[in-house]
Amino acid sequence: MASTRCLPRSADAVVVGGGTIGAWAAWFLKQSGLADVVLVEADRLGQGASTRAAGMVRAQGGTEAAVRLGMFSRDFYAQLGERVGIDAGFVAQGYFMPCFTEPEVTTAHARIAMQQSLGLDVRWVGPDEFDAMNPSVAPGETLGASYAPGDGYIEPPLNVLAYTAALFTAGVHVAERTAFTGVRTAGGRITAVQTTAGEVATDRLVLTGGPHLKTIGEQLGVLIPSAGVRHQVVTTAAHPDLAADRLPMVFDLMSGIYWRPDGYGGALWGMSNPDEPAGVAVDFDWAYFESMRARIAKLLPATDRLGLRRAWAATIDFTPDHLPILGPLLTADGPVGGTTVAAAGGHGMMWGPAVSRVAADLATAGTTDVVDVADLGLDRFDDQGRSRLDPDPIALPFPTSP
Repeated sequence: MASTRCLPRSADAVVVGGGTIGAWAAWFLKQSGLADVVLVEADRLGQGASTRAAGMVRAQGGTEAAVRLGMFSRDFYAQLGERVGIDAGFVAQGYFMPCFTEPEVTTAHARIAMQQSLGLDVRWVGPDEFDAMNPSVAPGETLGASYAPGDGYIEPPLNVLAYTAALFTAGVHVAERTAFTGVRTAGGRITAVQTTAGEVATDRLVLTGGPHLKTIGEQLGVLIPSAGVRHQVVTTAAHPDLAADRLPMVFDLMSGIYWRPDGYGGALWGMSNPDEPAGVAVDFDWAYFESMRARIAKLLPATDRLGLRRAWAATIDFTPDHLPILGPLLTADGPVGGTTVAAAGGHGMMWGPAVSRVAADLATAGTTDVVDVADLGLDRFDDQGRSRLDPDPIALPFPTSP
């Protein structure tokens, strides 16, 4: 790997973006047999949301595509050490999604049946069993929960370290502090990628960029409904009730709060404000944090008046239907051959390896066996960015429009 602004004149593939999706996509492209793969990153590898994520990894999606992407990514993280020599700290902590109303219970049972049909190890636990398996949670609060014992979490900085090492050993040419500026096409196909460090002739482009994809699309004159929104995470001081063996992962869909052990005897928990407009934001909103603090204290009493160890915000990407974008750039003249847009729809850490693998498959073979991408391209959106698909119901409370 050459971390430099000096670019080769040509490449078998160019990847834009050095976050989880772009980096692993470049690695998968090398694994597919391509000799010359170039990755360009406007900043430094992993300097966006990749190092500021919470690291949640679950296969309990609300749609078939979400489950398949989650299962692939979860298995990838679990096997990462064997594949590249450095792992991302994956811990199969077990993940609960509790229900608080009878309609939620009915929906959860239908979702579990769908997930089980796809091979996911997931089951229903009643309220008493939930309380027994979650000694840190206030008893008697739920009507039960879905539970996947194999779901877990990674440590985001270790993921960045792992993909940096993987890129180096695979021989990917990485150009940091090199911004993507445009493309050249001929006959409806990509012929070159333009950057601030020069032009690279290529017939394959994988375009990532998470929260910046909408802006990149505007730069190219195409609509990519993937924008950014603030997400906030805190870690608490240590407390005996928050020890890892007492704290399985939980996602309270009703409030959009999730938590897991933080590795230091406290809890890590995150939240998003559904009323906040889309946009890049990395400053912490203390007022919103305080408004959500009562909810987590009710469910996780040990956090009440417990001090914080860290608090941070990150801009994460989202799509209107909370599903990934996987398909070619789409102009008024039709799809641009040789291009693949890859966005995770707000689940970059959780679905990143799967989205990356699919993008590499589409770039090299035009097809993939990871997930059915027939409905995941840009053609599912109208000219206002509205999707014809129902949104994945298991997602953070993102805005409805980018």
